[in-house]
Amino acid sequence: MTSSAPSSLKRTPLFDKHRELGGKIVPFGGWEMPVTYSGLTDEHVAVRTKAGLFDVSHMGEIRVQGPRALEVVQRLTCNDVAALVDGRVQYSAFLTEQGTFVDDLLTYRLAADDYLLVVNAANTPKDVAWARAAEGDGARVTDESDRWAQIAIQGPLAQGLLQPLVSADLAPIGYYWFVKAEVLGVPCIVSRTGYTGEDGFEVYGPPEAAPRIWDALLSAGRPQGVLPAGLGARDTLRLEAKMALYGNDIDDTTTPWEADLGWIVKMKKGDFTGRAALERQKTAGVARKLVGFAVEGRGIARHGYPLAVEATGEPGVVTSGTQTPTVGKAIGLAYVPAGAAAVGTRLSIDVRGKGVPAVVVPTPFYKRSAS
Repeated sequence: MTSSAPSSLKRTPLFDKHRELGGKIVPFGGWEMPVTYSGLTDEHVAVRTKAGLFDVSHMGEIRVQGPRALEVVQRLTCNDVAALVDGRVQYSAFLTEQGTFVDDLLTYRLAADDYLLVVNAANTPKDVAWARAAEGDGARVTDESDRWAQIAIQGPLAQGLLQPLVSADLAPIGYYWFVKAEVLGVPCIVSRTGYTGEDGFEVYGPPEAAPRIWDALLSAGRPQGVLPAGLGARDTLRLEAKMALYGNDIDDTTTPWEADLGWIVKMKKGDFTGRAALERQKTAGVARKLVGFAVEGRGIARHGYPLAVEATGEPGVVTSGTQTPTVGKAIGLAYVPAGAAAVGTRLSIDVRGKGVPAVVVPTPFYKRSAS
């Protein structure tokens, strides 16, 4: 299909592949990206039962190198970077001085003096500026986003499909670990990470190699029912797994304590940006919490829909919501008053002017079976 999107939007190295495959291209985070190919439900189910192939080359990559690299990344992020060893990945965040999210990110320790920070596409310019403000003698911050393409293969068949292309044995790689290896003879980073709640891998490599890697994975997987998957399935999959989306569930008005992400905050590691504010909020207690809900009436709760706690009338707001294929019902995430965060609390969500009943439920909504 021919895209009529403004020329100011960026394109990944796989853009032509998406058009060849009939991908529906939409603007996303400053990029032209496929939202669906064969259909959201088919793509979602393929990832849960077989595998799906995602282009995530729009994500940003920030390199921090030098003898003070650890010190800088430790100061910039809320998780404990000192706990990492070479080959380990960590979920973390940049925080403001108010303890709210600049962005969430992955920290890759390439070496003791070398870290790769993977950030959200739309936030890349802001994040690069944020990181560069912390550099100084002994630490160099570089925007390497144009140097990397990223392909995610996610689902039960992912390891078997990727293994023939990779020079390293994938079996020993644990969740949130990575190796430097050749993929089709090209030096890459292969990490056991993803944004779907399934087992899978993300391959970071040079942009010019991305089309060949994509074609090889798709060619090998097609006979087994593997599909290319777009942003639509990526969103329903991550929601079922309760993985936060910046701009919806977390942003510069929310803190990790409120967003149920306190596990990425390591207060004992020492000082970091936002620590003092988080310490104050933890002592005082949060006024709201992010919870999962299931809709019991008819209707789908979407981002921004207002809600009320049935028992008290206290207000809240939906941050993410949709009908998901695996769970089979309308689900979502919402900020509610802290006193209404218990499982079983009943809510009324304003869906286009009509109060629709919902209930707070345990999360994640979906968890894959242990293999």
